[in-house]
Amino acid sequence: MKLAPDWNRTAQDYARHRAGFPDWFYDRMAERGLLRKNAQILDIGTGTGYLARGFAQRGCAVTGLDVAPGMMEAARGLDTAAGVSIRYLVAPAEATGLPAGTFDLVTAGTCWHWFDRPKVMAEAMRLLKPGGHLVIANLVWLQLAGNVAAATEALIEAHNPSWHLGGWEGHSADQQRDLIEGGFVDRESASLDYDIPYSPEAWRGRIRGSAGISASLGPDEVEKFDGELGALLARDFPGDPIPVPHRLVTLWGRKPL
Repeated sequence: MKLAPDWNRTAQDYARHRAGFPDWFYDRMAERGLLRKNAQILDIGTGTGYLARGFAQRGCAVTGLDVAPGMMEAARGLDTAAGVSIRYLVAPAEATGLPAGTFDLVTAGTCWHWFDRPKVMAEAMRLLKPGGHLVIANLVWLQLAGNVAAATEALIEAHNPSWHLGGWEGHSADQQRDLIEGGFVDRESASLDYDIPYSPEAWRGRIRGSAGISASLGPDEVEKFDGELGALLARDFPGDPIPVPHRLVTLWGRKPL
């Protein structure tokens, strides 16, 4: 059975518990000439706006686009708390309906694998100004022998056999090929591993808000899973916070002049 998540059902846990992109990520984008103040940016698959909000906090004009209005409603609350304003639109990334040549930067934060990739690549090329960039960023936990991510993935698979994302480490030769076949030039990539600390409560919320749990299972199934994850954490990972290793992989390319 194919996984077909309903992201609207995850909005509250996603907004409350999912770690966003770190400040140094935006600094490094600026150092590489990908980000500047007043840039026009489209963040596709924006979800609760974690990537988009970082751009808005740095003086960019940001549009967030997603197919899940519930996620973007949660994003508006986070924007208000952060003191920023982002325009949100409900539309598929493959057919945004936005004017061609509008944006300096199109971004996709840990969502590229959900798209019809050839179609969204063509749409990104259409939307960018000449010389503009497409950035694909993947922030993922790392499954290592005996760690909390490995134990959690095994539990997800036991409760939802259709979940197929276990073991992904963020690197994607397919995404690099997408940039090549999409006609982007000056292609580069960067990767960095670091720990994100989660309290047991926050890790449970982070996992409830994932594609394999609240987005795919019924309420009773989610409650059963969450109870088992809580017991697993108390038994095998009793620390607070729990350091969870992550990898941030970023790929980008430029639209030819």
